[in-house]
Amino acid sequence: MKGKTFLDFGLADTTPHPLGLEVESASGVWIYTTDGRKVFDAISGIGVSNFGHSNPQITDLLHAQINKNLHTMVYGEFISKSTVDAANMLSSILPKSLDSTYFTNSGAEAIEGALKLAKRATGRSNLVAFSGSYHGNTQGALSVSSNEERKAAFKPLLPGVEFLEWNSIDHLNKIDKNVAGVIVETIQGDAGVRIPSKDWLSKLREICSKTGAILIFDEVQCGMGRTGQNFGFEHFNITPDILCLGKALGGGVPIGAFVSSAELMVQLRDNPKLGHITTFGGNPLATTGAVGALKLLGEVNFDNIEKQGASWESKLKNHPSVKEVRRIGMFFYIELENPELVTETIMNGLENGVLMFWFLSVPNAFRLSPPLNMTEEESQVGIDLILKSLTL
Repeated sequence: MKGKTFLDFGLADTTPHPLGLEVESASGVWIYTTDGRKVFDAISGIGVSNFGHSNPQITDLLHAQINKNLHTMVYGEFISKSTVDAANMLSSILPKSLDSTYFTNSGAEAIEGALKLAKRATGRSNLVAFSGSYHGNTQGALSVSSNEERKAAFKPLLPGVEFLEWNSIDHLNKIDKNVAGVIVETIQGDAGVRIPSKDWLSKLREICSKTGAILIFDEVQCGMGRTGQNFGFEHFNITPDILCLGKALGGGVPIGAFVSSAELMVQLRDNPKLGHITTFGGNPLATTGAVGALKLLGEVNFDNIEKQGASWESKLKNHPSVKEVRRIGMFFYIELENPELVTETIMNGLENGVLMFWFLSVPNAFRLSPPLNMTEEESQVGIDLILKSLTL
């Protein structure tokens, strides 16, 4: 689609200059185009295909579910085995207080549900978020995201949202008993893989518990093994009141979830009745994808992920064009001299057969988040292509 935009295909545009790969198929770490090329996916579809594209342990389950049914009823009325299985699999690897799951259609919808639950559970209306935050593009999610350039055209957004300085203990005393919920990415994604201090997150947990504010962890990007643990919060031994998931949870099928305690979740069913509803959330196909993805998560070799991640980090840091690398697990921030070099590197990558991508809020850096189940050979091929694409 060189020289064209999505509008030329009858589709809505999000950018005047899309990458424009015309995809024929995808398998494992590779995307295959209609013109016969193959491209190493070093971003896992922006954090979706953590276990590779078209993983047969997921697609086989999806094929079987398609032959049974796709949709019978809105969420909350009927019982579907895959939905129950996915919820039980999640609760089995989460702290005991996170025992009730509400499935949605996306990560942004999970954020919306979590914000509503915080307000419903506390009877309060104020929200706290942090500098550098990104939580999605729906109205509520955008309201608690900090990038003013992305928000300006859509104001007014939700009232009563205060932004505090990320990773600053001194600012946390602004959280008081008027705050319904505090939302934070456990590892900030769009701000450039920013990892908070354990002391800061511990103090945040302490203050939320003291004031009764609901602590919401957004792990839409950093969950499902991406950081070298099942979930990012495991690095800090801190448990949120609500956990938001999406992206890789479905193994390539659209899904999201917010997970909390049954004690909190029950408040969505009365006053008002049907306090949070969805037609397609928790549908059998999406939760079948989640069952497959959660099974694969249980098979992840985190020692191997750390080994591969450290190898990539070392090679990237030694490249003369790279100013800084931040990494946790297989989640990378690579900073270059200027935005022009970033774009040049990404476009070089497309020519060389490797897919990298920008951050929305950090123009002089690019992201990497390759599949977690790469073989050693695939890992070597991937980093070689990336290094080849970096401009000297």
